[in-house]
Amino acid sequence: LAHQDVVPVIPGTETDWEQPPFDGVVADGFVWGRGALDDKMSITSELEAIELFAAKGEKPKRTVYLFMGHDEEIGGEQGAHFGAALLKERGVEAEFVLDEGMAILEGVMPGIEKPIGLIGVAEKGYASLSMEVEAEGGHSSQPPRETAIGILANAVRKVEGNPMPAGIAGPARDLFDALGPEMPFGMRLVLANLWLTAPLVQAQLGGAPEINALLRTTTAPTLFNAGIKDNVLPIRASAVINFRLLPGDTIASVTAHVKRVVNDERVIVSVMQGAKEPSAVSPSDSDAFGVIAKTIREIMPGAVIAPGLVLGGTDSRHFEIVSPNVLRFGPERLSSEDLKRIHGTNERIGVEDYVRMIRFFHRLLENVAM
Repeated sequence: LAHQDVVPVIPGTETDWEQPPFDGVVADGFVWGRGALDDKMSITSELEAIELFAAKGEKPKRTVYLFMGHDEEIGGEQGAHFGAALLKERGVEAEFVLDEGMAILEGVMPGIEKPIGLIGVAEKGYASLSMEVEAEGGHSSQPPRETAIGILANAVRKVEGNPMPAGIAGPARDLFDALGPEMPFGMRLVLANLWLTAPLVQAQLGGAPEINALLRTTTAPTLFNAGIKDNVLPIRASAVINFRLLPGDTIASVTAHVKRVVNDERVIVSVMQGAKEPSAVSPSDSDAFGVIAKTIREIMPGAVIAPGLVLGGTDSRHFEIVSPNVLRFGPERLSSEDLKRIHGTNERIGVEDYVRMIRFFHRLLENVAM
């Protein structure tokens, strides 16, 4: 899988780019532009790999489907949703599905110098909850003891101050199990005994936002609206809190948690449109995971392979109806600085990394279909 659509460039930031964001300039060893990392490079490298076989007159022994969606950035409901449904209708049972999601990371995990090939075995769910409070309006010179804004602000504070519980389980546990042997002795000892040390690891690592997001359903207030004038009491106040759901949590369980924490009948909590449950967790001991890991090692010798959890969303969730092995990986090398470029300014991919992507997909097809 890959997707054709891209996120926009924030108006007014175009001049912050070293190269024009939509010109596709190749300069200084990079391909520059919006979509270079997300996700045009997957489309073109997959097609290049196919063409290498076609140019030699070679045909795969197994059927290979390529799906290039047009609306992944807004959920894939008009693209991947119907593509997967069509395959299901035709009776297709895929050995595995491979989409974007994770990559080869370098210098991201403290204590590990080797490149880490993370293969996403699941992705988090998505739910935004609306909280609304209605109250009597009036003049600000005669305020009641609690205003709509005050009631709502207190509710938001409660939710933010009482996040969903964290734990080292599922994909996070598998990740630590895979990376533990590659870490310095002290951390290796701790990770080898998570049955005892999990609370310590959670306390030490959970402060980093990227690790915290692996361990729990995250809570992020994103919108707050109230009032029309500085001397008028608002009759309505509303807020939106966005949750990224860990596999094992559900939209219903998160909603129940919020209502229990707020504990105020004046605050109306509702699930907004577009909510999605977490994906299923694909097995990391499958032949499908194994052949992708093998291919990574062939094009990136010495890489450490580990299962991972995709924090965002991809088109791949729609294809669970045609395969139990839905995996998320692209062979681009990314540093911490590169990760900031995805959906950000100066998005780019190294020419060498792009060539490696072509080699990866070509080799993967050799391993599974030729």
